[in-house]
Amino acid sequence: MAGQALSDMRVIDLTRYIAGPVCTKFLADYGADVIKIERPGVGDGARNMGPFYHDEPHPEKSGLFLYLNNNKRGITLNLKSKLGKEIFRELVKKADVVVENFKPGVMERLGLGYEELEKLNPSLVMTSISNFGQTGPYSDYKLTELITLGMGGPMHSTGVAEREPLKYAEHISIYHSGVVSAMSTMVAFYGSRYGGVGQRIDISIMETQAGSVHHRAYGLTTYRYNGRSTPRGGILGARYPQGVYPCADGYIVISATGARLSRAVEMLGNPPELMDPKWYTREAPQDPELEEEFDGILLGWCMEHTKQEIFELGQKAGVIVAPMNTIDEAFKDPQFNDRGIFTEVEHPVMGKVQFPGRPFIMPETPWAMRRPAPLLGQHNSEVYSELGYTKEDMVMLRETGVI
Repeated sequence: MAGQALSDMRVIDLTRYIAGPVCTKFLADYGADVIKIERPGVGDGARNMGPFYHDEPHPEKSGLFLYLNNNKRGITLNLKSKLGKEIFRELVKKADVVVENFKPGVMERLGLGYEELEKLNPSLVMTSISNFGQTGPYSDYKLTELITLGMGGPMHSTGVAEREPLKYAEHISIYHSGVVSAMSTMVAFYGSRYGGVGQRIDISIMETQAGSVHHRAYGLTTYRYNGRSTPRGGILGARYPQGVYPCADGYIVISATGARLSRAVEMLGNPPELMDPKWYTREAPQDPELEEEFDGILLGWCMEHTKQEIFELGQKAGVIVAPMNTIDEAFKDPQFNDRGIFTEVEHPVMGKVQFPGRPFIMPETPWAMRRPAPLLGQHNSEVYSELGYTKEDMVMLRETGVI
């Protein structure tokens, strides 16, 4: 078996919070040597974001930071100091990739823009992640998840028709932009490796959502083709049974609309009231009165069965149905555990902790948990000694605020 897929890639990670660290996490998880640079004494702002281990706020106990920064080496470095910039340039000379998510123009003002770094390392790939991109009239504007979903259109169609628009759960678009950033970095890295051409990648978080997994891409394409905008609460096609329903011990999620309705009826035991031909006319799937009647039958049946019973009966009938798991139930789910989706890591402050591991299986060049997220400055001695700095140099760098 070969080593990990990216074991010959070195990444200098200047990212903070979520989008950038998601990008470098994917690279680190498949073997890249990711050197995470943090501000001395302060560190990545994600260290101050929960959830915290045992609900104890602490910069080394952030579950978010731990999850996003496993497998990385961590150092501290003051990029505003003259010597700090010199050290950074030394790191760049030996790197394949630099990833940063500062506000546009910050790297240039530091004298560390791509044009300068390219002179030191012509094959360098530099991934710059920002809210709206490096150029354009919005390039200096700030962004939140709410703004991303609101400006791009999908919120206009999300929620109940008579109420205000709703957003998705927290950080979905931000995480997705990190995944897109990792993919583009990989493409550019191999372009550099085999084509000998370095380049700067300009990632706009807003633009990564234009073709993303939620219905924004569908909505944009539909509008450009026929000028239609999906109304909030609008339903195209069959209406029922679709959605979340309560049952004896929680909730189930079901999608058995249209041609699958007969399978749902079979799951329910073929009750006489659902054998009436009225349920199988062309107009029936869009009829709100029939929807209400069907939901009444389904709800009554669900309340007499547990999540697991409904899951098993639904699978037997060929219905797309599943239990709505609590977090505890998800960790105990036999499918997840059989495939080893969860992994355990020993952290120097928190001890053994468990969280989701590999995103996919690649057996010949696999994912691996090599080390937990670094403590602030944990690998200073290791990384700086690789650059030739002695213990005495380290003391000087620390005392002068460079690291």
